[in-house]
Amino acid sequence: MTGPVLVTGAAGRIGTVLRGGLPERGWAVRSLDVVAVPEPRPGEEHLVADATDLAAMTGAARGASAVVHLAGIAGESTWAAISHANIEGTYCALEAARRAGVPRVVLASSNHASGWTERPDGGLLREEDAPPRPDTYYGVSKVAMEALGSLYADRYGLDVVCLRIGSAFAEPTTTRQLSTWLSPADTVALVDAALRAPSPGFRVVWGVSDNTRRWWDLSAAEALGYRPTDDAEGYAAALVAAHGEPDLADPVHRRVGGEYTTADFDAEHFTA
Repeated sequence: MTGPVLVTGAAGRIGTVLRGGLPERGWAVRSLDVVAVPEPRPGEEHLVADATDLAAMTGAARGASAVVHLAGIAGESTWAAISHANIEGTYCALEAARRAGVPRVVLASSNHASGWTERPDGGLLREEDAPPRPDTYYGVSKVAMEALGSLYADRYGLDVVCLRIGSAFAEPTTTRQLSTWLSPADTVALVDAALRAPSPGFRVVWGVSDNTRRWWDLSAAEALGYRPTDDAEGYAAALVAAHGEPDLADPVHRRVGGEYTTADFDAEHFTA
């Protein structure tokens, strides 16, 4: 593919990782956010715009080889905020790609699209065994993201890869994240694979590192060319010493969505 990769939400945590890592893999980056990115990289195009502004998004997408859509609210919020930023934003990303003739879109979905799904008794959880079971309004927005991606793949022929991202942080900070961590290096590797895979059509894949304790299957991501190199187990001794071994009967460790499925989280976030 020729042309830069348009990365929305480029000033955020994952966007910052991609702005540094994708050029190392040969991609030119055109970044977009509602705020200016700190310290743009050499050769990086940067646009300040709202990802829910379809006209601005269409202009930003022109000449791009792909869109990586990260923009939105990265956690639970009110329905009004979530539906506008995350659902309207996803529509704008896909419609802008269609109008601008961009053939591929990579969407930052989330494990919370299937948050109520439980850990299997044995083996790894495949994407097809984790249908939409959103745990929050945020999770609903990711189900909508995947549905819109499917629509645009089937109706308009776009290649759309949805990444059900786990815990994308510099390092794991909880015992749950020993299973769900996605390292910065593997974040770049996963997005790179989603950008390069020949004619993927519509795909939904888990986004985690090759963690010893992971219970999400990576076969679908590996079929795209993803080759993770990191494992959260290197942090296990310190985290277990601080917090104890994970109780697999606890919803935090038993369900895909973790704490988002607990009663305390519900009381805290759904009373407004």
